[in-house]
Amino acid sequence: MYRARLVRTLDRGRPVADAVAVRGGRVLAVGSLDELAAYGPARLDDRFADHVIVPGFVEAHTHVFGARLWEFPYLGYFDRTDTDGHKWSGCTSISAVVDRLREAEAKIDGDEMLVAWGFDSVYLGGERLCAADLDRVSRTRPIFVLHASSHVASVNTAALEVGNVAAHTNVVGVVVDRDGRPDGELQEPAAMSLVPGLGRIFAGADPVLILRRFAREAASVGCTTVVDLGTTTPSSPEAIATSRAVVDEPDFPVRLSSFLMAGRAFDVDSAQTVMDDLRGRSSDAFRVGHIKIVLDGSIQQRTARLLPPGYLDREARGIWVMAPETFRQTFTAFHVAGALIHVHCNGDEATELFLDVLADALEQHPRWDHRHTVTHSQLTTASQYRRLAALGGCANIFANHIWYWGDQHRDIVIGPDRAARMDAAATAIAAGVPISLHCDTPVTPISPLASMHHAVNRRTATGRSLGPDECITPAQALEAMTLGSAFMLRMDHEIGSIQAGKFADLAVLDADPLTVAPDGIADIGVVTTARSGVFRE
Repeated sequence: MYRARLVRTLDRGRPVADAVAVRGGRVLAVGSLDELAAYGPARLDDRFADHVIVPGFVEAHTHVFGARLWEFPYLGYFDRTDTDGHKWSGCTSISAVVDRLREAEAKIDGDEMLVAWGFDSVYLGGERLCAADLDRVSRTRPIFVLHASSHVASVNTAALEVGNVAAHTNVVGVVVDRDGRPDGELQEPAAMSLVPGLGRIFAGADPVLILRRFAREAASVGCTTVVDLGTTTPSSPEAIATSRAVVDEPDFPVRLSSFLMAGRAFDVDSAQTVMDDLRGRSSDAFRVGHIKIVLDGSIQQRTARLLPPGYLDREARGIWVMAPETFRQTFTAFHVAGALIHVHCNGDEATELFLDVLADALEQHPRWDHRHTVTHSQLTTASQYRRLAALGGCANIFANHIWYWGDQHRDIVIGPDRAARMDAAATAIAAGVPISLHCDTPVTPISPLASMHHAVNRRTATGRSLGPDECITPAQALEAMTLGSAFMLRMDHEIGSIQAGKFADLAVLDADPLTVAPDGIADIGVVTTARSGVFRE
């Protein structure tokens, strides 16, 4: 029995308790010590008597490969701390970016590509990172800089030559100068894949080491279940077996749900083959068999697909990462095959296409309780949320975006009116749409309490209030980060609340997120977590 100052269960029948009884990795009961005594002799653990126990957080949109990126130079605007606890100062100018790259380049032997990540031109007044800038670092060594969104890369002349990009200017996303020559910016996968930068990121990586590093970071901020949303690994039976063996270890701190990226066209037969191959490969702690599709790009990079009036930059049109007809075919195929599908939709035009395709799929191939999800859902409108509710869909909302990019969206990307209704969690809840909140790490740091904070307060990095009418309550935010995420993963019968029969996945906090001042939620400390009742040391 674990006694606490307060146990917030997220069980509406008994929302608060004094203690949690755990047996065999599952919750036996919650209540007072006297009530729990009815279950027989027990060992009382008072370590958390001055703390608050909540359900372990369920982070439903992350990328495990983010732990690998810290092996390369970080070029982001904001200071960030890596998985080993080292604090990287932000690069707030092109000159700072060049200086950091020069330091890294001087340490590389041979002619291998220099890879870095985290840059975002939107913070620098739109000052872009082009080949000419990176040529100041080296004109002979290929350089590949993955932007913060992971939807754009900047490369130098040597990298353009390696990819023979000049011969592929017809590829959507290859940005050219006034003379029609590639200028070093590559937008979205088709253009980025011309240069072997992403391959360099994964070359020689130890997937087990990356997985352990990622899990350690996730647990440290209160997560007990995390989603690797859209991965090409593990995809082979051998890779799946390796990952499952690691995650199934009793002291591995989190559960992992790995969504397979469907980045090409699938018909019903091929989709069914994928689902049949994945069947039976899951365990209590490791899940495979769900599908991720990326439909459009990034709003701050102006590659997301927007309905009129579009961007303030009227020339920006956005990019379909997956062509609409291919998306229709692939989504329908996996829907028929019984998959749970999460679809990346940043722009409202992408959400509109998702809704059209979902409606047609349900009409032609009815499925009860499908829980297909719009992930990011950043510009989803009120009418779209009402339609999403009617179709039985969910929304995983990128509330962190308000803090990290809210100022830029308001001032230079889409304007004050639409920026005020971005990541509209209150509208989604009012429409009856099940929601979650997420960090999309490595795009933003993983921290469920920070995600809750951003959804509750809706403050930008400069302190502006952006769309205060879309603020949600701390209770709604806590439910979104626990039961809400669990629901859209089809795991709410197992995790997401502290309830008899569920896994004893717990987070121990030093304050109650429902009673601290709303602007202090992100500052709540995480003492420890438990997966199946095993507390992390």
